[in-house]
Amino acid sequence: MPYAILAAALIALDQLVKYLVVTHIPLGGHVPFLPHVMELTYVRNTGAAFSIFSEHTWILAVVSLAVSVLLALALWKNFFRHPFGKLSLTLLLAGALGNFFDRAFRGFVVDMFNVLFIRFAVFNVADICVVVGGFAAGVYYLLLAEKLEPRFREGDECGDPDADA
Repeated sequence: MPYAILAAALIALDQLVKYLVVTHIPLGGHVPFLPHVMELTYVRNTGAAFSIFSEHTWILAVVSLAVSVLLALALWKNFFRHPFGKLSLTLLLAGALGNFFDRAFRGFVVDMFNVLFIRFAVFNVADICVVVGGFAAGVYYLLLAEKLEPRFREGDECGDPDADA
């Protein structure tokens, strides 16, 4: 339940920031945010990261929905039992749904965070959730799951979490 609440709060934050940008910044407009570090720039992205597949927004929406369903099932079925693993899946779910809602209801994703000190893609709160959640899930699965998850331990063929008791 706390992970569902966190996912809902992150999706709400993502949608609130997008609403404020669409409402108060003209398309292509810039507003200072963190001097010399980041500005808010209203960009419409019909593609995925770095605008790839920009001609296929509906495919990206379907993929986002399918991934969201799989992530929700993984959380519900306790794919990861440790809170860090669950948190990583929650971040991924919030990011996938945040951008899915844009693609489904707007036909594009609203991006706004523009880094000024390097040339980088403009991104949004949902993108931050996906990147941080994906990194955390990778670190968890590759480095921590064997220590923290009974079913990932070598020699534990059946995956029974009570086998160690």
